[in-house]
Amino acid sequence: MPTTKASTPEGAEKQYADKRRSRRAKIARTLRVRPSEPRDEHFEDLPVSINASKEGILFKTRQATYYPGMRVFVTFPYSSPHDPMNCEYVAQVVRVDKLPNGRFGVAVNLLMTVNYSAGKPGSSGRT
Repeated sequence: MPTTKASTPEGAEKQYADKRRSRRAKIARTLRVRPSEPRDEHFEDLPVSINASKEGILFKTRQATYYPGMRVFVTFPYSSPHDPMNCEYVAQVVRVDKLPNGRFGVAVNLLMTVNYSAGKPGSSGRT
């Protein structure tokens, strides 16, 4: 069930800015989001990001099934299923904000990359 914390993404940004470890860049890019847990009903969402950092992404969606604590696979940026530049992450939903017009603002924390064995976002695992 979505939580209502702010009516606009900008208001939510100010409320949570002090908890962040890295700066956010305003970037509107398509991403692909899918649930990673078998207990969650399968869906494939292609929302557009509002902003992103090395450790997280905030995006807008009409999909109402996100909830805090939900584990998801996030491909960011995403252009096509066969693009070699796709980078997939395991992420956790940390916040869901109800927005106007039946949309939701969803913030995810990137936990680790799936493409490499490195673990943390931003590192490729290569030495």
